[in-house]
Amino acid sequence: MMLFKQKAILLLITLCTFTACKQEQSKAHQNLNEANSFERPNIVLIMTDQHQAQALSIAGNMDLSTPNIDKLAKRGVRFENAYATFPLCTPSRSSMFTGKMPHSIGVNSNKEGDNSMSHSDKQNSLGRLLKAAGYDCVYGGKWHAPEAEMVRGNGFESIADFGDMPLAEKCIDYLKTRTNNAQPFFMVASFDNPHSICEWARNEPLPYGNIAAVPIEETPQLPVNFLQSESFPEALKIEQEANKKVYPTKNYSEEDWRQYRYTYYRLVEKVDAEIGKIIDAIDDLGLRENTVIIFTSDHGDGNAAHGWNQKTALIQESINVPFIISDLAIADNGNTNNSDLISNGLDMYTTISDYANVESPENLRGKSLKPLLEGQQKFLDREFVVVETKFEGKQAFGTTGRALIGKTYKYVLYNWGKHREQLFDLKNDPLEMNNLINSKTHLKILDRSRQRLLEWCKQTDDNKFLRKLILPSKSKISSTELFDKPY
Repeated sequence: MMLFKQKAILLLITLCTFTACKQEQSKAHQNLNEANSFERPNIVLIMTDQHQAQALSIAGNMDLSTPNIDKLAKRGVRFENAYATFPLCTPSRSSMFTGKMPHSIGVNSNKEGDNSMSHSDKQNSLGRLLKAAGYDCVYGGKWHAPEAEMVRGNGFESIADFGDMPLAEKCIDYLKTRTNNAQPFFMVASFDNPHSICEWARNEPLPYGNIAAVPIEETPQLPVNFLQSESFPEALKIEQEANKKVYPTKNYSEEDWRQYRYTYYRLVEKVDAEIGKIIDAIDDLGLRENTVIIFTSDHGDGNAAHGWNQKTALIQESINVPFIISDLAIADNGNTNNSDLISNGLDMYTTISDYANVESPENLRGKSLKPLLEGQQKFLDREFVVVETKFEGKQAFGTTGRALIGKTYKYVLYNWGKHREQLFDLKNDPLEMNNLINSKTHLKILDRSRQRLLEWCKQTDDNKFLRKLILPSKSKISSTELFDKPY
């Protein structure tokens, strides 16, 4: 009897100890989840298409109102000198999700066959990286990275098909499922507008509702740099003339151009309203404190500058894009960064990886902006960014180009034609109206830009464009050394 009582007491002690241990384990696991959730924030990436950096009211543009994107900037940092890696949808987006320059991943245009990404680059795409690290990764809207429609195996679950309606509502439905979930999430909301300006320029119906014309006095004035200068690249003029469907504006009147600008800004306002729904939902659902929101676009639009619509040309209006990071943990929110050069195709990947506490693949050229935002460093260690381009299509002549943008000067080179080389002082000539290529006082700056692009092409295996370079005036090498093969 005594032995039975001893066994019963021992069993009871064991049971109590096991229960207490389980409770401690459960509590520790809960604490770990809470810690992980706090240390690894939710990340929301909001993208628009064909949205130039100046098409925001917070950027000082009085021709439109973007209260929702403005609100995001006031609760974050807006980078004024942010550039796409390529002013065209597929190459730019593919760059963002791999952290590499488009030529490095074989995505050189929107054309099928000229945008084939390797298996290894797809394996290291941003969605797969964060999913492997424990993030719930979802994507809604336009893909084009590089496939037209999102395919399986990229780490994302699709929550909304291509189209701006009802993208915001689908995103909000997803956000409602995350309110009591400790697992961090990465959500991409990829909007199409203001890309609909392409259809408007061709006098076609707009997929998300037409924009009615208004009296001419209600439209924006033409930009100061509306007329193409005498040194405007010949190759661009020929591409513009050749492809009437892409550039139907070639024969526009000044009134047509002003209606174009009016419509473009209304399309930006449309997408701003949709973005506002998502931002408000994040606030209303109590997710904002531990959610980092990033806003950017794949490229801009000519918007009548230099008589140009669409993108692809290496003018500022096409390559300079909005870039905002809103992290409530940052003490310095509401500021504008106008000193650092940002490449959204390279830096977004490394920045998101850093926020997710995930190590990026080796040999990426992007820089995380998180230390900069948190005050751990004052300036980004970068002297220039490079943007590349290619005109492709049945009517195109295959013009390629590179732009090397420094903190003051911008160097542009196309592969052929008169006036294919340009040099601009962006501090004194932000509208690119005075090509300094023949200025003797700027020869040293020109030669330094030529040398930098030469070194960049060699370092990044940009061999096709390497053959098209113009060497510095006192170069010690011959153009022969630029060719891996004659052509």
